[in-house]
Amino acid sequence: MDTIPLSLPVLMDGATGTELYRRGMPNGVCTEQWVLEHPQALLEIQRAYVEAGSQVLIAPTFGANRVSLARHGAQDRVEEYNRRLVELTRTAADGRVLVAGDLAPTGLLLAPFGASSFEELVDVYAQQARALAAAGVDLFLIETTMTVPEARAAVLACKSVSDKPVWVTFTCDENGRTLSGSDVLAALIILQGMGAAAFGLNCSSGPEGMLEQIRRLTPYAAVPLIAKPNAGLPERVDGGVVYHCPPEEFAAYARAFAAAGVRIFGGCCGTTPAHIAALREALAEIDFAAFPAVGHDPDVIPCASEKEARFITPDVDVGETIACTSDLMEDILEAEEEAPQGALKIAILEEDDLDIFAENQYAVKDALCLFSDVPELLEKALRLYQGRAFWDGTGDLDEAFLEEMRVRYGLVLL
Repeated sequence: MDTIPLSLPVLMDGATGTELYRRGMPNGVCTEQWVLEHPQALLEIQRAYVEAGSQVLIAPTFGANRVSLARHGAQDRVEEYNRRLVELTRTAADGRVLVAGDLAPTGLLLAPFGASSFEELVDVYAQQARALAAAGVDLFLIETTMTVPEARAAVLACKSVSDKPVWVTFTCDENGRTLSGSDVLAALIILQGMGAAAFGLNCSSGPEGMLEQIRRLTPYAAVPLIAKPNAGLPERVDGGVVYHCPPEEFAAYARAFAAAGVRIFGGCCGTTPAHIAALREALAEIDFAAFPAVGHDPDVIPCASEKEARFITPDVDVGETIACTSDLMEDILEAEEEAPQGALKIAILEEDDLDIFAENQYAVKDALCLFSDVPELLEKALRLYQGRAFWDGTGDLDEAFLEEMRVRYGLVLL
C-alpha cells in the first residue's frame, strides 16, 4: 500500500504477547511460529486495535531474528517468518493504518562480557531488517531494548537497508537504568544522534513510573518521545499474570505524558483494545499546540558513554591525548580520576589501535573525544564506540567526511 500520511500525535497499538496468551498461546513456545499456526488469533487482536483507534500496528516479529529463532530450531526461517508475519499484520491493517516491523533483543553480549562482536550484531539485525523491508513495513520499531550495543547495531542495520523511519524504545528500572546498567538518558543521546526518528520507553512499568523517566528525557530530546507503558505492574494470581491498571486510569496520564514531550503513544504488557480506545479519547481532548517548546542551551552539548550521559561546552578541556597501548585501561581510569575535566581524548593512529580500543572502551565514563588523522580509522572507531563521541576540531579531516560521521554515528562536531 502507499504510505499513509501520519502526523503527530500518533497512537500505536497495545499488547500483543499478553493478548495472545489470553487466546491460548502456551508459555515457552516460539511466538512467531505459534502465530503463523493460529493466524486468526493475531488478526482478531490487531483488528480490535484498529477499531480502537490505533494508527500503527506492530507486526509480531519481536523474536524473528536468527539468534532468537535458533532457540526453537528455526534459525533458517528468518526471511519466511518475517514475510508471513508482516503479511498477516498488513491484512489486519487493511490499508487503514501503518505497519511497523518489530526488532528486539537477541541476548548477545559484546566482548569482554560475551563472545559476540559488534559486526555480528549488525549482521543479525541486517538480515531481519532486509526481510522486513522486503515485506513492505512502513517503519521499524526497535523495542524493549536493554543494551546500547544492540540498539546501535539495529539502527545501523535498518538504515543500511531502508530509508524508512526507525523508532527506538528501551526498557528500564525505576532509576532509569537498563538491565545492562545504561542510563536511558545516555541511550537517548546516542540513538537520536544516530538518526532515530523517535525515542522512548516501553514495558518497564505502569504509566506513573514511566512518566518519571520520560520527564528526565524531555530537556534533551531532539526527536518525538514515545511512551508505551504496561497496564501497571504484573501480579501472579492463580498461576496467571494480572495487570491492575484499568483503561480509564491508564489514559488519565495522557496529558502529563504530552506535556513531557511524548507524541507517540501506545501500550505494552497487559494493555488491551479498551486501553487504546480510552487513550484515543484522552488524546482527542489535548491541545498539543498549547504546550511550550522545550528550550535547549546551545552551550550545553550532550555526549554519552555507553552507560552515562555527559555534557560538555564548546571550550571543553580534553586533557592529554591518550594513546592506544597495552595500558589503555589504566590510562582511561587515571584520566577520569586524577584529571577530571569531564572529558578525555583517545587517539586512533593505526589499525592495531582499534582492537585495543574495542577491548577497553567500555571503561570510558566521561565524554570522549576521538581523534584520528585517517578517515577510515576514525569511522571504524566510531562504529566500535558504544557511546556518542565528539570531535574537537584538531586534525585535518575533510568537512564532508566529518558531516557524514555526524549523520551516521552521531559524532558531535565542535
